[in-house]
Amino acid sequence: MRPPAKDLTEHLMTGPIPIEQVAAFAEGSFQGNPAAVCPLLTWLPDRLLQAIAAENNLSETAFYVGSGGHYALRWFTPTCEVDLCGHATLAAGHVVFQREPDLEIVQFSSKSGPLTVQRNGQQLTLNFPVQPAEPCAIPRGLNQILGTTAIACLHAVDLMVVVAHEREVQTIKPDSAAVAALPGRGLIVTAPGADVDFVSRFFAPSCGIEEDPVTGSAHCTLTPYWAERLKRSNLVARQLSARGGLLHCALADERVLISGRVIPYLSGFLHISPDQLD
Repeated sequence: MRPPAKDLTEHLMTGPIPIEQVAAFAEGSFQGNPAAVCPLLTWLPDRLLQAIAAENNLSETAFYVGSGGHYALRWFTPTCEVDLCGHATLAAGHVVFQREPDLEIVQFSSKSGPLTVQRNGQQLTLNFPVQPAEPCAIPRGLNQILGTTAIACLHAVDLMVVVAHEREVQTIKPDSAAVAALPGRGLIVTAPGADVDFVSRFFAPSCGIEEDPVTGSAHCTLTPYWAERLKRSNLVARQLSARGGLLHCALADERVLISGRVIPYLSGFLHISPDQLD
């Protein structure tokens, strides 16, 4: 339930809203997937959360409310709210750990149920629900959209296309309008990796993301597929976007554990005036 306008105004009057931008699943500076994270005292109106995400113009902005290691978490792309986001959850966990350094695990409630982020040496580990894909027919014109040949096509939340070689994943340049017309939230393209177990790229133009640099939630589908195909439950993956990202994935019953590094980039404040609540 949305708080009364008076409470929201008092929230904004307490001072500017903190914002952190970090890179999740990064191997070094200017790599990984940038996410903005805003800790809130109470929820702002949805349209204001969406406006902030659009202004940030990153693939995801995460907002959380709570304390003491337990938080409600939401994610917004520049154009819409989404039900699950991996890299922005990893980013939110990092921000919580920085603000509450005695914590070892952060518990989030979300539209996709309970999620956790745990310290794991130099990495943080997500605990996410598995989203296995089922084989499906190859959509008409898909090979023309990709400029290569799909050897398998599966569908879960996203459409997942398997190709034969890593170089095919690296070189595809799909048309965004054509991808947006495909079934599912987005398009995953994946293949065996040369120096990792598997590689992928992810496109979601219907959510305002032409290509996502590193997509944690896509690995809820990629991990069970490659675990079955490679007959191993622990896998190393690389997303082959321009920025690139490295993910350590493990299949654990109906959950997927996804680990990676987080590298801070900037800290600041949002200056939102009470009249923006009208």
